Amino acid sequence: MRLASLKTGGRDGTLIVVDRAMARAVRGEGIAMTMREAIENWAATAPRLATLTDKLEAGHASGAFAFEPKACAAPLPRAFGFLDGSAYLNHVELARRARGDTLPDTLETDPLMYQGCSDQLLGPCDRIPGELSWGLDFEAESAVIVDDVPMGVNPKEALAHIKLVMLMNDVSARRLVVSELAKGFGFIHGKPPSAFSPVALTPDSLGQAWDGARLHGQLVSTFNGKRFGAPDAGVEMHFSFGDLIAHAAKTRPLGAGTIIGSGTVSNKDRATGSSCLLERRMIEKIDSGKVTTELMKPGDHIRIELRDAEGRSPFGAIDQMMVKLG
Repeated sequence: MRLASLKTGGRDGTLIVVDRAMARAVRGEGIAMTMREAIENWAATAPRLATLTDKLEAGHASGAFAFEPKACAAPLPRAFGFLDGSAYLNHVELARRARGDTLPDTLETDPLMYQGCSDQLLGPCDRIPGELSWGLDFEAESAVIVDDVPMGVNPKEALAHIKLVMLMNDVSARRLVVSELAKGFGFIHGKPPSAFSPVALTPDSLGQAWDGARLHGQLVSTFNGKRFGAPDAGVEMHFSFGDLIAHAAKTRPLGAGTIIGSGTVSNKDRATGSSCLLERRMIEKIDSGKVTTELMKPGDHIRIELRDAEGRSPFGAIDQMMVKLG
């Protein structure tokens, strides 16, 4: 089952069901008006949305229309919570080496995580506004949407709370992150709104691309028309989504509609490329001591999509351009 949100209908958009070919869609009227409503009442809405999906695939859905990714908001245009982990140890290790830091003793047991902006999330084709001085960067990731998660859930139990899977561009203002972390507290300015794929899929719709805890496939980043990276999203994800959800819920319950991100997808094999500009810059610093890759500037274009084992793009593409603020 593929679900998306049109930009019409208010702050939470309008829920639609999309066919496998991502060519046709139909509104979820009479079942749930918004993704937020659907995920908050998932036990009741999911079977009815699945039935509507079957009708759409069979060509029997009343009111079907052509699907257009540019008309989409984020699957959840606003969420009750957004927490992003750092599940790929290669990315963490590169960052520490580039800074000359030692690796923490808890590297393999305690995931890194931050809580980010969730009240206004970007659609797949929305522009990325910012200033050149911010040092904007893209980060290609996967993410999940959960239903209500109880505090203290264990990683195995947490997996049952994953209802939808999607892709994410975790937009980062690298130069602002540095100054904020130097204060010894969290960062706010360094993490503007993230963007998400046109559609979110139920795990059962992903076939072999979903192993129950991780998304698999080449996560392809194309920057200014050139392939930048295509690491596999699953093989080196040290912390599963179950681990990340359990970590987030250690001292708090998570409300239905909370988004959990995987962190920047990264493989040790450098031939696969990178999923963000920062990682490329870190590798340059480690290898030669000189950074040549620039951070984003107005007019730069980033496209992110997953290719599964059959070469399909099940989520559609995040396709964005950076523009000057104002």
